[in-house]
Amino acid sequence: MNDKKIERPTTEEKSLNFLQQIIKEDLENGRHNAILTRFPPEPNGYLHIGHAKSICLNFGLAQQFGGKTNLRFDDTNPVKEDTEYVESIKEDIQWLGFQWVSEHYASDYFEQLYDWAVVLIRKGLAYVDDQTQEKIRKNRGTVTQPGVDSPYRNRSVEENLDLFQRMRAGEFEEGAKVLRAKIDMAHPNMMLRDPIMYRIIHAHHHRTGDQWCIYPMYDYAHGQSDSLEQITHSICTLEFDIHRPLYDWFIENLEIFPSHQYEFARLNLTYTVMSKRKLLELVKEGFVSGWDDPRMPTICGLRRRGYTPRSIRTFCERVGVAKRDNTIDVGLLEYCIREDLNTTAPRVFAVLDPLKIIITNYPEGKTEEIETENNPENEASGKRKIPFCRELYIERNDFEIVPPKNYFRLAPEKEVRLKGAYIIKCDDYATDDNGNVTEVYCTYYPETKSGMPDANRKVKGTLHWVSNHNPLDIEVRLYDRLFLNEDPAAEENYIEALNPDSLKTLTHCKAEPSLAQAKAGDTFQFQRLGYFCVDADSAPEKLIFNRIVPLKDTWGKVNREG
Repeated sequence: MNDKKIERPTTEEKSLNFLQQIIKEDLENGRHNAILTRFPPEPNGYLHIGHAKSICLNFGLAQQFGGKTNLRFDDTNPVKEDTEYVESIKEDIQWLGFQWVSEHYASDYFEQLYDWAVVLIRKGLAYVDDQTQEKIRKNRGTVTQPGVDSPYRNRSVEENLDLFQRMRAGEFEEGAKVLRAKIDMAHPNMMLRDPIMYRIIHAHHHRTGDQWCIYPMYDYAHGQSDSLEQITHSICTLEFDIHRPLYDWFIENLEIFPSHQYEFARLNLTYTVMSKRKLLELVKEGFVSGWDDPRMPTICGLRRRGYTPRSIRTFCERVGVAKRDNTIDVGLLEYCIREDLNTTAPRVFAVLDPLKIIITNYPEGKTEEIETENNPENEASGKRKIPFCRELYIERNDFEIVPPKNYFRLAPEKEVRLKGAYIIKCDDYATDDNGNVTEVYCTYYPETKSGMPDANRKVKGTLHWVSNHNPLDIEVRLYDRLFLNEDPAAEENYIEALNPDSLKTLTHCKAEPSLAQAKAGDTFQFQRLGYFCVDADSAPEKLIFNRIVPLKDTWGKVNREG
């Protein structure tokens, strides 16, 4: 009988995701004494919410286990890359709350990568190929058929060295030659069928200028860059799992520091697209105003819309780390920002579609101050005073001449409470020639204000309002989901899935005067309406507010009912 005690995982171990478990074991068994991860974006566009997950994961894992994280730009394609993207990426990472220990570029390693390519040529493991890209693709074979050897595969080491040096010297046109690894044209993993290591590109590089005209491919540069920095855990998204054997092949044959690659499921989000190509098309074709359009899934777009760093970090944490691709409901992201702003955003009064109320028995010329809490979820936020007078504004849809059943807002002969103030009763109203209500005439009950004898008198409806004493005229942009379909990327023409109502601009809104000091990026809860952020387009004389999210998930409700 085997009496060996079975070691069962602790609660802490059970709660660790697979990457945390790997790192924990590597530290415990001495494989690594310290953890060093990296975030390696290509500077060819703006980061999106999927990159945010990778940022949070790479930096978060290092922080959790007392390690560090490098920022390395994979700048191996000068045609698509720009310093504009470099700076935007650094801004996004820091805005999310992370700081890299070292900043590197793949271009820092161009000379070393070239020297290592020479090493592989000398070992007979790389050769210069004169075939066109099209011919190389055709001869690679299929998953069921082996590839065909290049007629240049057996060039001598001396000839390959000479040709590779002349490629670097700029003697050949783009597409004339490439350097390929010599592995196995019949390998079941097609990534190992003599992959291209270098191609000729006569283009100005944003950092090295015109120093180089041959550039390493991602699969050649990435693993060696990791090795040079002695990255212990190279964490990539799942589509790179078939690249891992090639990553290992280069490191093993160059006999350099053994960085290792691990893959996790990428983040896919409903009602949006994550492809850089498609996002670029949306920008270039004018479907959105730019990379930072608040409808875009880019980090700068989310920032402009009003999402907070904490809400995005919380979202990434709740999504978790999986080994299989899945699609996350954008409603979870919206929930995270509501949860964050619920405790931090001041409650203010704003009316988006104003309808004037005249309180006929309120003294003309009188203005009083109503004290109200800035945020009832946070006592430390204090209180403020807002003006109240004879003329007010309420939302137009808060009044009905002929109200439907169970309508608890304002209507003829009905009473409602003005939030934080008095109970009023509708006596009459005026209309224009088209039958549109222009003014509503009410009486108020002075004893129903907080602290007065009838303050606890019950009515079913409570409305927000804005006084006509120094109100602010503001513009409000009501942003909604950019696409109507949950998975627009699956559509044959994803442009046809665009939501025509993803932006509605309201130009005649009213807000309480306390908002006059608001600045770009400030967030607020507009009572009963949702969470809003001051847009960067704002000017002191005209504030512009972006709707971040409504107070509740009305989209889900509408679509379920539809």
